[in-house]
Amino acid sequence: MRNIWTIARREYKLFFISPIAYVVAFLFMLVLGLFFSLTMYGSISQMAYSPTAPSPQMVISPMVTILLFTIPAVTMRTIAEEQRSGTMELLLTAPVRDWELVLGKWLGSFLFMASLLLLTGVFPLVLNFMVKPGIDFGPVIAGYLGLLLLSSSMLAIGVMVSALFANQIAAFFISLGVVLALWLSNQFTSYVQGFWKTLLDFLDIITHFVSFYRGTIALKDVVFFISLTALFLFFGTALVEWRRWR
Repeated sequence: MRNIWTIARREYKLFFISPIAYVVAFLFMLVLGLFFSLTMYGSISQMAYSPTAPSPQMVISPMVTILLFTIPAVTMRTIAEEQRSGTMELLLTAPVRDWELVLGKWLGSFLFMASLLLLTGVFPLVLNFMVKPGIDFGPVIAGYLGLLLLSSSMLAIGVMVSALFANQIAAFFISLGVVLALWLSNQFTSYVQGFWKTLLDFLDIITHFVSFYRGTIALKDVVFFISLTALFLFFGTALVEWRRWR
């Protein structure tokens, strides 16, 4: 565990040294802020005709889409940069197990994304002050738990793909492609039948996120995201081990 925490802490600090982290964080908050402002403006305009108050889901919903592009940008350098700079060989010869390296890289990225999601907590607080008598924080907590689990699995995918490449741009687009495939998998169910239809339905990450979005925490969806995270971390470890013995 000491090796994992050392790598994770180093990775987390590197995010704040690299300008990429600040650009990603700025764009994340800017886009979310624009979505929030426009949605609030539309909701306030409609309240003259409808008594319906703005819902906490107005904060959660755009973040799901923003994460689709943010997380590949966060993970593209995790292992690819080590390979490009030549430090991967030093890591592979150090007394660090392959799974410790992959898990440490993932944990550092997860802590960064958790910090970023924590910053977005300002939007539900603003909404709570603007709506009388306030919002129900139950759906907000469930939604943020879902966002953390969704981020966890997407980060694992990004770290695995980063282990394949020395080029960060290639790692970004391949990670985006894999996540997008899981994002849209149920769109292809009309073209297949039987086992493949069931598999595509099961792999659709948005379907598993819906329960959190609606304010409920379903155990099967929690297990899905944890299992997906573990699976791709295992694949990432296998790729790093392959590089060690190549």
